[in-house]
Amino acid sequence: MTPLLLPLLAFAMMQPQAGALSAEERALTAFIDADNDRALALLEKVVNINSGTMNFAGVRAVGASLRPEFDALGFKTEWVEGASFERAGHLVADHPGPGPRILLIGHLDTVFEPDSPFQKFERLDANSAKGPGITDMKGGNVVMIQALKALNSTGALKSMNIVVVLTGDEEAGGRPLAASRAALVKAAQAALVAIGFEDGASNPKTAVIGRRGTTGWELRVKGRPAHSSQIFNAENGYGAIFETARILNSFREKLAGQPHLTFNPGVILGGTSVDYDAAASRGAGFGKSNVIAEHAVVTGDVRALSPEQFAAAKKTMQDIVAASRQIVVKHNRANLARVRMRQPLGAQAPTARQRRQKEHPAVHVLPCVLHLATCILHLVTCH
Repeated sequence: MTPLLLPLLAFAMMQPQAGALSAEERALTAFIDADNDRALALLEKVVNINSGTMNFAGVRAVGASLRPEFDALGFKTEWVEGASFERAGHLVADHPGPGPRILLIGHLDTVFEPDSPFQKFERLDANSAKGPGITDMKGGNVVMIQALKALNSTGALKSMNIVVVLTGDEEAGGRPLAASRAALVKAAQAALVAIGFEDGASNPKTAVIGRRGTTGWELRVKGRPAHSSQIFNAENGYGAIFETARILNSFREKLAGQPHLTFNPGVILGGTSVDYDAAASRGAGFGKSNVIAEHAVVTGDVRALSPEQFAAAKKTMQDIVAASRQIVVKHNRANLARVRMRQPLGAQAPTARQRRQKEHPAVHVLPCVLHLATCILHLVTCH
């Protein structure tokens, strides 16, 4: 995990020139500097709470730690229970006002489950630290809260119309997807602008103007168990593990290197028997070195920029697996394979206008919290 530079609220690619800040920005800066230690304490607290997506108690605990911060700012907070989509749930905070509706987005979960060795916030030196989820994205959640607190300190927040959605299943979305994303979609439908607070480089040239969607896939291969001395013959074929390796390599040859498309097998199990728990993304396999493997299972993800790119990747994978089945028929070998892919989530290719705006950014670089606070302020005052 990339270390977070400290102090958290003073990080910037470059400092603004003296005299470049407006009176409003100077007032925001004064609050941010004064409250920096408290913000870092909050960051350390939530990083030290394990909130792997499937650790429902931990995800709820992070939400419970952040909820009072929004309550203190006058937000109406709600915990959206996640039982209907098999996850912990989401934290939603609403601050109605007369201005344009602004949606702020974060998430509470991380990729580090309770059995991960990476569990604690650790200061590396006076200016940096590391920890599970410190940038993805508990640091972003704290930045969001500090930006809102800074706006509140100047009185600017009072009239703002802001809704915050901190999801509990960003790293591994719940199913059905419609239920998992309902709170976020509802908030977005009424918003003029949405701002995501996941980590970035404070550099307009690296601003995200599109979004690759993601989905999961599973490959299962069944072979004919026999003594290893009989492998490769017409009756027994290659076994499940060899055939799985051949299919995966074919996936790599056909899919790797395509623009904006990534393809990754994350878990593989093989042997005489396999027991895979998809919800926990873990399992066990049993086999012997002198027995041809009967079963293999692989799971992974695909990321693409458009629905069309997803469809093309899916067809490529299905065609490779179909060819595997044809080889079985042609040569009478006992390997059978199947692949399935879940519904893709959220691909959004950038528009021509967004590409032009990125090439010619009309923003100046400020420390992250100050920049976000002034960004929200300008959205309201310029509307």
